[in-house]
Amino acid sequence: MTDIAQDMPWLRRAWQTVQSRVAEDRLPHALILVGECGVGKRAWAEAVGGLLLCDQPLGREAGQPIACGRCKQCELLAAASHPDIRIYAPEKSRMVKVDQVRALSSFAVASPQVAHHKVAIIDRADQLNINAANALLKTLEEPLPDVTLILLQESGRPVLPTIRSRCQTLTVPVPGNSEANHWLASRVKNLPEDAQPSADVLAKALMLAGNAPRLALDYATGDFIGLRDTALDRFKDFMKSRIPVGEAARAFKSMGLEDTLWLFETWAADLARLIVGGSARDADAADMLGFLAKTTPGWRAHELLDMVKESRAAGVYNASPELEASRLLIAWQKLMPVKRPAA
Repeated sequence: MTDIAQDMPWLRRAWQTVQSRVAEDRLPHALILVGECGVGKRAWAEAVGGLLLCDQPLGREAGQPIACGRCKQCELLAAASHPDIRIYAPEKSRMVKVDQVRALSSFAVASPQVAHHKVAIIDRADQLNINAANALLKTLEEPLPDVTLILLQESGRPVLPTIRSRCQTLTVPVPGNSEANHWLASRVKNLPEDAQPSADVLAKALMLAGNAPRLALDYATGDFIGLRDTALDRFKDFMKSRIPVGEAARAFKSMGLEDTLWLFETWAADLARLIVGGSARDADAADMLGFLAKTTPGWRAHELLDMVKESRAAGVYNASPELEASRLLIAWQKLMPVKRPAA
């Protein structure tokens, strides 16, 4: 079985922490892994699940265990058919619902079917709705020795303090540009030659993903970059009053709500950085944002970030990407300096 720390070296510290706890029989019943979107949190959680379910974990240097890849448990995991590991993630509502957490609770109290242990992964614990979070608390408050809960949280997205206090928290960093680029290049080499993105596309994908490698891979091999470039062009045109808000918003509609909000959040965060003398993450938007930074107070950038949070909350109720984009676009245009008539 592939060693996750070799495959994704930036996960090494969090991975070795779990290995040490397993070797010492001191692994807590619940873990929270925090990291940016696309750094490999899900892959890490599945690797931890494989280690915990393996019948014959192998020792590496310093006695650090790793799943053997050959036992019955590992074979079931490789076939994605192991009954003693469950993954719960947001559904159409973009939230983890209370019914999913109730199913998790039932899974937790049941006996393992084929292994000696059970693992439940909540992908996006920051997307638990309030009822689901309260239901999860009951499971966390009554830990069972044969089940481990792994909660994945995106950086900057809150988890209830009552949940966090009952878990051990680990954080994974975003890799540096060289490390992220090496990982990304190794992955696209496996694609058919006519489907391999160019070096320029890979560089742009990494820039837009903030060096989060798995997110960059999605960007480089999907249609996000083209849709984003069109949206940025319409954004600039709208800011200069060349097109109406409806035309600009339609470019964001084709991206979907989550990607739309991610873009506006990135630009607002870049604006905040530029206002205090920093640099923009989105190089393509840097000129426009730099122009706005000259006349925009810092609190206005944070006001835009708060508006994105409001739109994200509205997304739970299937808010329209076009309407939310229109609302944010209008707020952005208000930052444009007003031309004074000549005396």
